[in-house]
Amino acid sequence: SVFIDGKPTLLDFGFNGWGLKFAANHDNQINNKLYKKSIFNSDVEYKNNQNFILEGGSIETDGKGTLLTTSKCLFASNRNQPLTKEQIEKHLKSVLGINRVLWLNYGFLAGDDTDSHVDTLARFCDEDTIAYVKCDDENDQHYLELKQMESELQSFVKSDGNPYNLLPLPMVDALYGNNGRLPATYANFLIINNAVLVPTYGTTKDEIAKSQIKKQFPDREVVGVDCTTLIKQSGSLHCITMQFPEGFIR
Repeated sequence: SVFIDGKPTLLDFGFNGWGLKFAANHDNQINNKLYKKSIFNSDVEYKNNQNFILEGGSIETDGKGTLLTTSKCLFASNRNQPLTKEQIEKHLKSVLGINRVLWLNYGFLAGDDTDSHVDTLARFCDEDTIAYVKCDDENDQHYLELKQMESELQSFVKSDGNPYNLLPLPMVDALYGNNGRLPATYANFLIINNAVLVPTYGTTKDEIAKSQIKKQFPDREVVGVDCTTLIKQSGSLHCITMQFPEGFIR
C-alpha cells in the first residue's frame, strides 16, 4: 500500500511460492478478489503489478525515499530473471516512488526458505536508524556472514551523507525443528500504533531483544509475542502480517 500523488493505492505484486519452492496456484487471486468485494475504501485504487515477483518481507523502506533489500532474494533464480540489478532498481523506483536502493549482499538465517528476506535481518526503525541481527558467537554458522552484513550496514549513509545509527539485536539461541535449525529472529518485529510487537521464542535472549528495541521506541509499549509455534513454519511475526495505513480498509 502506497500513496501516489496523495491517492491511496494497492500495488498487487506477483507471488510464486518464494521462487517456485511451494505451490501457490491461487495466491495471486486473493488481493483482486478482496478489492472487488469492497474490503477497501472507495477512493483506494488497485494496480496490478503481478508481472513482477515481490514479497512483502523482501523490501524495507524508511518512508523517506530509501529502500533496503537483499541481493540474495531479489536476484534469486525463478523470481525476476533475467532482469539485471539496474532494471530491478529502475522498476522499484518507478512503482514505489523511492529514490534509492540499499543492497545487502550478505546475511542469511539457517532454515530460511525466502532467500534472505530483509525483514529477518535488518529493519528501519526510522529514517535514521537500522536494527539488525548481530551474532557474537564465532562458532555459530551465521557469524561470518552476519559480520559481513554488519560491515555493509556500517558503510551505508543516509540521503544527507551521514551514517545510519545501528541498533544490534541478539542472535536467537538456536531452535530446531524436524528439518534442522529454525530461522528465528528478533528483527521480525512489528511496529503498530503506540506499540512494537517483538517475537519471542522462550530463550534467554528474549528480554535483551525487547530492551534493545525499547531504546529506539521509548514512547511505545514493547510487547513480546510468543512465536515458538509460528517459527516451526519458518516464519515469524512480521512474516504473517501486512500493514495498511489509516484510510485504506473500509
